[in-house]
Amino acid sequence: ADAGGAPLPFSEAVRLGDVLYVSGQIGNLPGTLTLAPGGIVPESRRALDNMRGIVERHGGSMGTVVKCTVFLADIADWKAFNEVYREYFPTTLPARSALAASGLALGARVELECIAHLPGGK
Repeated sequence: ADAGGAPLPFSEAVRLGDVLYVSGQIGNLPGTLTLAPGGIVPESRRALDNMRGIVERHGGSMGTVVKCTVFLADIADWKAFNEVYREYFPTTLPARSALAASGLALGARVELECIAHLPGGK
């Protein structure tokens, strides 16, 4: 993983057979460690876009995501996050857990990780 030239100590994703495990994504602007400005809504969109980009690079789509875990800096942001989340999963919803965390990387408001099913695994 690389963000803005700073190597990070994890892979963006690991594929094991038909399953892709995507590392936690925050709402950082592509190629940087800068969070999308404006709070929970733009950070949520950016984090979901970041996740979608990783899943797509590995041959999947948002429709192949089967599980998400959502970490919120403030559980009061749960409703706002859900509204954005529904834009990315309008029909088939993955299994999901959501919880508040005492702190997220770079002061992020949200971080999410996912698992996707990618048939035809190696």
